[in-house]
Amino acid sequence: MTSTENSSPRYEYQKSLKKSRPTFLTRAIRVNKYLNRPVASLLVRALLHTGVSPNQVTVASFIVGSAGAVFFALGKHENLILGGILIQLASILDCADGMLARARDAGTRYGAYLDILLDRIFEFLLFGGIVAGMIRTNQSMTLIILGLAAVSLYFLEVSLYYMTLNYSGEGQEEGMSELRALMLLLILVFAVANRLDIAVYVLLSAALINNLYIIVAFLRPIKE
Repeated sequence: MTSTENSSPRYEYQKSLKKSRPTFLTRAIRVNKYLNRPVASLLVRALLHTGVSPNQVTVASFIVGSAGAVFFALGKHENLILGGILIQLASILDCADGMLARARDAGTRYGAYLDILLDRIFEFLLFGGIVAGMIRTNQSMTLIILGLAAVSLYFLEVSLYYMTLNYSGEGQEEGMSELRALMLLLILVFAVANRLDIAVYVLLSAALINNLYIIVAFLRPIKE
């Protein structure tokens, strides 16, 4: 074995995972743990000794997810299926970028914020694409309004989460990551079933509950 081989990093699956405190949420929801990360680890293993950077994987995830959003905007069932497959692939790539950075001990603050930035833009495009697809396929105005309300509440939830995280310096990032992974997987399932209306109701309900939870948790010290 050459000295180069001795000095090159060896891929370790556990090392590539994000370290976090276990919560009820991360125990109950395991889309990343049992689906996305095992698949992403195959990609990380293939890329570990290449010149591909974690930030490039982040951008690739954004491009793939944005392509999925375009298919959702087209509206027809076959397009929804393709869109659902692409956003699930983007979800796997979204795990791979951080895993690759940790496997190389090459994580950066810029890379972390790039991931957050592109994730939010992708989600905006995805939800906008879903609503646009509903309009193109002449869904009921009530459903379209509920879809817009769900999108608004979701982005309010994200804003409140990062505001409280910045204030407290603590947060359940693993739980948020698992929630996002579950949301994208459910969108794929409902797209295949041609029932994105159910996805709207689920997103609307979940966003309402999560917003209330974040607000109550933040205001609790006032009562104490």
